[in-house]
This record gives sequence, structure tokens and C-alpha cells, in this order.
Amino acid sequence: MNDAAPAPTPAPAPRKRARVRAPELIGKGGWINTGGKELKLADFRGRTLILDFWTFCCINCLHVLDELRDLEEKHRDTLVIVGVHSPKFVHEAEHQAVVDAVERYEVHHPVLDDPELATWKQYAVRAWPTLVVIDPEGYVVAQHAGEGHANAIRTLVEELEAEHEAKGTLRRGDGPYVPPEPVATDLRFPGKAVLLPTGNFLVSDTTRHQLVELEPDGETVVRRIGDGEFREPQGLTVLPDGKVVVADTVHHALRMYDPATGVIERIAGTGTQWWQGSPTSGPALDVDLSSPWDVAWWQGKVWIAMAGVHQLWTYDPETRTVAVAAGTTNEGLVDGPAAEAWFAQPSGLAATEDRLWIADSETSALRWIDTESVVHTAVGTGLFDFGHRDGDAGQALLQHPLGVTALPDGSVAVSDTYNHALRRFDPASGEVTTLATDLREPSDAVLVGDEIVVVESARHRLTRLRLPEEAVQVEAVAHRTQREATEVAPGRLRLDVVFQAPTGQKLDERYGPSTRLLVSSTPPELLLGGSGTGTDLFRELDLDPEVTEGVLHVSAMAASCDDDPANEYPACHVHQQDWGVPVKVTPEGAARLPLILAGMDATD
Repeated sequence: MNDAAPAPTPAPAPRKRARVRAPELIGKGGWINTGGKELKLADFRGRTLILDFWTFCCINCLHVLDELRDLEEKHRDTLVIVGVHSPKFVHEAEHQAVVDAVERYEVHHPVLDDPELATWKQYAVRAWPTLVVIDPEGYVVAQHAGEGHANAIRTLVEELEAEHEAKGTLRRGDGPYVPPEPVATDLRFPGKAVLLPTGNFLVSDTTRHQLVELEPDGETVVRRIGDGEFREPQGLTVLPDGKVVVADTVHHALRMYDPATGVIERIAGTGTQWWQGSPTSGPALDVDLSSPWDVAWWQGKVWIAMAGVHQLWTYDPETRTVAVAAGTTNEGLVDGPAAEAWFAQPSGLAATEDRLWIADSETSALRWIDTESVVHTAVGTGLFDFGHRDGDAGQALLQHPLGVTALPDGSVAVSDTYNHALRRFDPASGEVTTLATDLREPSDAVLVGDEIVVVESARHRLTRLRLPEEAVQVEAVAHRTQREATEVAPGRLRLDVVFQAPTGQKLDERYGPSTRLLVSSTPPELLLGGSGTGTDLFRELDLDPEVTEGVLHVSAMAASCDDDPANEYPACHVHQQDWGVPVKVTPEGAARLPLILAGMDATD
């Protein structure tokens, strides 16, 4: 035996990083979760700072909030996360709406309300969500867009912690987060509701992670259901046997609740979020799901609005299997055969005999699928057009609707969430009207006789309305997103998706290319060349000079694994993001469009 102490292994030299001074944090809406204190970059000196550019309509942003929770807790004395709320929709620029969203989604760090996108522009952000890492000396060291970066950021945070502790530039201590005062209400940001055979209501009490049964008055609590089983439940549907299927959104699962016995069981999903490459059909308990937001019983199956991957799935209770029913996972508005259609965060479903109606929230659209599995759009034009405009459906506008309810005459009521309104679409006339205004983020509605009971999510209650005989007159407004269009030159445009594998990892090429890039445009005529799918993270695009503006749709994915030849089963991680980039074609525009998936652009 050799008792001599082994020579110490030298610590690896820190990887050289680009150093870009972080711009100041500016937001006209001010700060939330700080006890009223205004913060500056200097307040974070000595800590690693992660800026999370998010907007509360965005399901991918909500996924990232969940991804960061463990990291936030583990490094709470050296790391500060600041949410920079950067709105897409007009409603999201309202300060109280941001305050509500911070509570609704249990954001436990400071949030800067930036309604004019000032800080977004300073950091040249192009997508929701985007994470920017700033070191303890105030320099930007990394940027990540999309989901799946938690492991890479964890590694970087640990590197920065060790590096700056050695330099003496790390400062430990409590962060600036100050929790808001709790508020007592029977419901807290309820999501969806159904009418039980008893005449009682069952409501998903989303922020309290429970279901609540209410008497027919919609106010008196009969019982609370669920103690740890649910996480931000949303959609509910009653099956022919009286049992209720629940969309357990953050747990990425479906659960069955039996009102007769009180039994709750998981019937679909593994609890793990679905990623590209995972199975899309099979035994329901073995297949991953992704943020199921609503459910409906139609044609002998439970249909699922799978908001997290922009698709519709089905659950068959006879075979206990799930399968994709419509959508490609690409985000946008494309009609046609179900396998080719594009959705954008479908969040509400309502079944009639021959149609399944869909509230497609991110395109501010009302859509439907027929019994031949063809997808149609009744109202809505795309990702960046929204407003409150009645009249002919071809020019009518909604703003991020979350719910749809079938009415006895064949029309549907739309919970037009960000317009705080209940709208109606009549397929017979092709007209859109307004049934009620002055609601607060309505997210669902239930028909009870000649009345309709609306889930007023941000007022924490159910509101009973009599269906009006005449429409409410509303002054028409139309909006486009506040995001500035990127000016690009006509002709050849170089698209670069920047991806740098995290420290200690490399691209996973064991089974072929580990990257994927899909490019398309709205209108399609914008691209004369360069659309389609490929495995390189760059593309030469050819823009039609006759089309002066449009949207480039870019979807990128990269898989990286631990770079250790001795490890037969390395841990692997998928990084992915969809961009919808508004562009203006002008001779003075750029000839290169960089989109950062992970890392820093070499030209910065």
C-alpha cells in the first residue's frame, strides 16, 4: 500500500468567453416582486444574473419558468433570475395583467415590466423565450433561445461561481425577491369548467393546483379535489359514464377523476415533457405529452389540445392509447389535411356532432376540424395580427382566445381572453359579434339553459350571463405585435442559427445528424428559394424583392451529449426553438440574419 497523498488534479482552466458589457435594464412598467424597490444592473454586481425574456401568453416561456426552478433554488445565494416581461399582445402590456401573471404562474423572482420592449431591443432579442446570462462583473457571456437549456445554463452558472469565487468577485447573500401578500378567494385564476350530471360545476382552480366543485349558484364550495395530484390543471371533459378527464398541464398528463368515488388516476402521459424524436403514439401511460391545455369528448375519443407542441392528440379509453391527430409541431396557421396543418398553442376545444372547434390562441384564431380530418379556419390570419373587430369572419379579429363553447343554434361562443370579451361566430351567416364585454381574462364558458356561465380567470370567479338577443356594439380595433420588423435586403439572405454545445458536451452524431432546420414564410411567396427542411443550421434564402414584408418561420433543433468516450450511455439534451421573425424587405436591409439558439454570435 502506498500511503503517499496523490498529486492534486489541476482545476480545468475556465473556457475563454466573449465579454460584452450588459446594457442597463429599462422598463416603463417598473418592477414586480421587489417590495416596490427599483433595481439597476449595479444591484446584481457580484452575482450571476439570468435575464429571462418572456411573455405570459407563451407556453414555451412557461416551460422555461419550470426548467429554471431547481437552478434558482440550488444557487439562491449566488444567482439571481430576473424576468423581463416583453409583451406580444396589447393586453400583455397592461401592468396589472403582468402582476396577475406573475402570481398565476408562481414566479418567485423579480420581474421587470417592459411594455415598450426597451430592454428587449437593447439585448437584440428575437424570440420568446430567450435567456441571457450575465457574469458577476456585468458582462453578457451567453444567450439561449427556446427550451431545453437548463443543463447548459446549470453548467455555466457553476463555472461562473467557481471562477469568480477564485477571483474574489463573487458576492453571496439573499436575493432581491420580495413575495407578494397572499389573497384569500375561493378560486384563484380558475382555468376551465364543466357542468356535472348533478347540476354542480367542476372548476380547475389552476394556481391552487386543485379542482373545486361548486353548487349550481357557481359560488358555494362543495368540495376541493386533489392534494398534490395536479399541477396547474386546465381542461375538463365529462365522459359518457360521468367520469371526468382532467388536463394536468404542468405534469404533462391526463388524469381521470370519478366524482362518485373521489378516485383520481393518471391515464395518459409519463410526467415527462414530450421532445422532438419521442414517440407520438402508443400505450397512453408510456408516451410523453406536452402541456395538455384542454380536452373534449368527440367521436368516441378524448381529444387533447396539446398546447406545448401545437398539435391535437387523442386518447382512446377502449385501447388506452394516445396518438397525434392533427398538426406537425410547427407553429403557425395552415389549414388542410390534419397531418399537414399548423396550429399555434391550441388552448380550447368544443365538440358538436360534425365539428371539433378549436381556440388557437397564438394566432388569435377560431378553427375547426371536420369528420374527414381536414382543418379549417373560421376567424384569424396569423401569429402577429389581432384585435377586436366584428363583422364578416374574413376580416374579424380576436386577441388570444383560450376557450370555445358550442351553442344550441350551431354557433359558438369564444372566450376572447385578452379582449376581456365573449364573442360569437355563426357559421350560417359567417358573422362575428360580441356577446359581452367587461369580463376579466375569460378562459372558458359553460352553457346552462338559456344562460352562459363564464370563467373570469383574472377575477377569480364564475360569472353568469343571459345570452343576449342583440349583439353588443364595440368600436373596432386592429393591432399588430409591437415587435419591430427586421430589415433585410432582397435577394440572397444568409440565415445562421448559432449553436454552441455546452461545456463538456458535443453534438450527438451517433445516429446521424443531430441538428435540424425548417424554414418557411408567410406569405409563401416571400421565399423564392431556401424553404424546407435540412440538417445544417445555416441556409441561403432567396427573398422576392416584390414582396416587401412578411414573416420568416424558422424552427431549429440540436441534440448534444456528454463528451466522455468512456461513458457508454452519455446524458443527452435537446435544445429547440421556433422563431416567427417579422421582416421588411428593403435595399438598405441586412444580408445576414443570425438567430441564437445557444451561445454568442461570433460577430458580436
